[in-house]
Amino acid sequence: MLTMNEKISRARASVDRTWQLPWARRLRIWAAVVAVSLTGVFVGTMLFAQSEIAVGPFRADMSISPSIAGGTEVEIPPLGALHLDSHDGPIHLKVNLGSLDQERTEALIDDPTAISAAGQSAVDDVTKGVLQLGLRALGAAIVCALILAALIFRNIRRVAAAGVLALVVTGGSLGLAAGTVRPDSISEPRYEGLLVNAPAVVGDARRIADNYGRYADQLQQLVSNVSRIYTTVSTLPVFEPASNTTRILHVSDLHLNPTSWGVIRTVVKQWDIDAVVDTGDIVDWGSNAETSYVSNIGQLGVPYVYVRGNHDSMAIQAAVARQKNAKVLDNTTVTINGLTFAGIGDPEFTPDKSENPPVNADDPTASPLLASGERLATTIRGAQTKVDVALVHDPAMAPPLSGVVPLVLAGHKHKREVSVLAAPSPATSPSPAPSPSAPVTEAPQKTRLLVEGSSGGAGLRGLENEEPTPLTMSVLYFDETHALKAYDDIQLGGTGEQNVTMQRKVVGKDEPEPTTNPSVFNAVTPGINPSSVPPGR
Repeated sequence: MLTMNEKISRARASVDRTWQLPWARRLRIWAAVVAVSLTGVFVGTMLFAQSEIAVGPFRADMSISPSIAGGTEVEIPPLGALHLDSHDGPIHLKVNLGSLDQERTEALIDDPTAISAAGQSAVDDVTKGVLQLGLRALGAAIVCALILAALIFRNIRRVAAAGVLALVVTGGSLGLAAGTVRPDSISEPRYEGLLVNAPAVVGDARRIADNYGRYADQLQQLVSNVSRIYTTVSTLPVFEPASNTTRILHVSDLHLNPTSWGVIRTVVKQWDIDAVVDTGDIVDWGSNAETSYVSNIGQLGVPYVYVRGNHDSMAIQAAVARQKNAKVLDNTTVTINGLTFAGIGDPEFTPDKSENPPVNADDPTASPLLASGERLATTIRGAQTKVDVALVHDPAMAPPLSGVVPLVLAGHKHKREVSVLAAPSPATSPSPAPSPSAPVTEAPQKTRLLVEGSSGGAGLRGLENEEPTPLTMSVLYFDETHALKAYDDIQLGGTGEQNVTMQRKVVGKDEPEPTTNPSVFNAVTPGINPSSVPPGR
């Protein structure tokens, strides 16, 4: 009786004998030829199956890559992308409309006839470009397969076999894609990025008819509308962020709007944001049931600096703090990318009221908001690291920070405001004239206050007025000295609206001269009743 080792030895010997048979050797060779050919096809397609074509005012970059599902992706930076189920695999088509000729775009917009002509020729341009790309991919795949086979086999027959196989595989894949083209797929696009919230960029795609001619009309609308967007963007004030620029996204008053997270994620990705700053009112009622809403913070992939608003309870603050990337500030500081933030939560928890209690005009310092602002100012003065940005929810907390920090970010008002805080009042007690040898006292630094609108469209409150409250957020650019150099104000139409706008302001150059915020001024000036100022919510 054979032992186990003897059985294994005999089986191994049998396999070795079979492996040496002529047919087995030929099988190994052909398997190697197939592997080398497919590798060449993959490398050639990934590296060289790319081309650039003119589509209306665009210079579109087109590429194809191996895929199981097929389909087409149209990228429109920085707005997002359209995904179309245009054909079956194994080839995926990608079109990037990232380059635009400004002169041609302006000419199209000024001349309605030119716009119509561009739209009518766009279909032909795309068709021609796809055909050229297919031929380029076929040639690249065959050449790469031949070169790779020649380097490995050094045998004419095997090299030729690899080339023929590459021709069959690539040609068959292109033929399958062409044979399964669905022109009506444009009627059911899937949006990503800001296009999720602004389908008006491509018009109402779901009303496109099922024929190719009306698809051309829709493409004309795409060319025209997106051209207008890019022309507007090209006129923004010139500001080129350096490699060491820190980009901060300022959001506020999300008020439990689930749409906000998708927009924030898109802006974080497309603007290469280093951190998100949230100045409060992330929810509506501060209830435990709302804590799950803040779990979206962990999906952003960047630090999330947060201060509590008057709609946020301590339970909500704790839920935010549990997120791995969250930095909750409550009379504390944190440094991110060299930029130091100090913040404090709103001292009031008032989710069910629309107005703040009036402050005693004879004693404005009795306000808990001002008291919290003073606490934060004391913390900033005692901080070991110079604080660059202060965070509060209600701008009425900002006056004590004047001259203490160069920039204060706030929310609460559901309306953007840019102002410079009034300089601190000089001491009222008489003081002797300084001696000639006494050091010169530096003037207090100017403190800029940026109040964000509502990044959640004010939640359900946004529907109370005739026009819905827009979703707003701002991208702040800081240089290597941690000074604010510019900011982009982004606004999306509120519930039921589909417009997107962006304005760039360069600090000290292109932005309007900031003025003193009246609501803040009234909160700190004796003799003026702050209750006369329209309250935030």
